[in-house]
Amino acid sequence: MKMMYVYILECSDHSFYTGVTNDIDRRFEEHQSGENKEAYTYSRRPVKLVYSEFFIDPTDAINFEKQIKGWTRKKKIALINGDFKALVRLSNHNKNND
Repeated sequence: MKMMYVYILECSDHSFYTGVTNDIDRRFEEHQSGENKEAYTYSRRPVKLVYSEFFIDPTDAINFEKQIKGWTRKKKIALINGDFKALVRLSNHNKNND
């Protein structure tokens, strides 16, 4: 079974792009080279890989990607920095404001 990766790229405009792939090196190169002119990252190159995590179960990877895409910028930055206390605090803060 192939591992799946969830990754976050920081674009040249400082926005984040979150994706999932089974080959992180190939996928990063596709973003960097601008193979797809319709892609979010195309006009925001160069990109920098700032986070990746691997999963054995593809469903877990896809679910985590979707979860991250719904997060605020602050939560993504906390994840990228490995600041799990801030990630929990920001998650609890969001629940209290819903």
